[in-house]
Amino acid sequence: MNLPTFEDIQQAHLRIKKHIHQTPVLSSTGINDIAGIPVLFKCENFQKVGAFKYRGATNAVLTLPDKDAEKGVATHSSGNHAAALALAARNKGIKCFVAMPHTAPKPKIEAVRYYGAEITFCEPTLQSREDTLKTIMNDTGAVMVHPFDNFHVICGQGTATKELLEEINDLEILLVPVGGGGLLSGSAIAAKSVNPRIEVIGCEPANADDAYRSFRSGTIHPSLNPKTIADGLLTSLSDLTFTIIRNYVDEILTVSEESIIQAMQLVWRRMKIIIEPSSAVPLAVVLENKSKFAGKKAGIIISGGNVDLTNLPFHL
Repeated sequence: MNLPTFEDIQQAHLRIKKHIHQTPVLSSTGINDIAGIPVLFKCENFQKVGAFKYRGATNAVLTLPDKDAEKGVATHSSGNHAAALALAARNKGIKCFVAMPHTAPKPKIEAVRYYGAEITFCEPTLQSREDTLKTIMNDTGAVMVHPFDNFHVICGQGTATKELLEEINDLEILLVPVGGGGLLSGSAIAAKSVNPRIEVIGCEPANADDAYRSFRSGTIHPSLNPKTIADGLLTSLSDLTFTIIRNYVDEILTVSEESIIQAMQLVWRRMKIIIEPSSAVPLAVVLENKSKFAGKKAGIIISGGNVDLTNLPFHL
């Protein structure tokens, strides 16, 4: 298995740098007081398409040989990766096809359409997504760009942590949400390469704890009908991401739905920025484990800010 290296992430950053935003690193005195430690947020909610996914999708599209790209790209996604791939494909002048669960948040569906992708709706199960994608690829000849089980996607995602650690060089903990593991994989490689002493923690809803169970048992546990408001963290790890996570990640912690909502509210109220539920999971981990992190300086990757404002998981 060919695993990405930090050199691959550095090359990816050079490749995509002129296409992406270098997102800000923000902090909140109020959140620091509540958490009991300084927390630095890498705000990928300000990335193009509103999520870190644009980094990986752009790197994957830019590394495609022209003969492979000419028939377009295809993927399955609940939203953020689909939008990212659609925009990356549009910028390269190629087509994008997406298998998308019909239950995906309406703003994410609208965004994917806006960026020019052709959507085929499917059932909200991994099997349905994969079967629908296979049909699309057979019909179109498009090249699959997987949301996380893709070498170049993982390298692109790792560039967010590279930027964070270049700006803030004394972090002791890095907390990253984990669904399929693409962001956590790239982040962990980058973090451990820059600072081998940094502690990398994957953060996951307790109601979708397949990565947590996989990490503890040493074998992949599939995500089966997870029920969580963190709609970006519903997928299972792949062999590639699981291998990277086992090599580079120190721990995976889970949190309750109530804690995710509280963390999301806290960021909205104190920082005045919009984040989606999946992005709130790492802060929820800090708030549920204050004694564990006491005396440390933490960095959090805010993965995205695409929410349905007509269907919030809380009342402001």
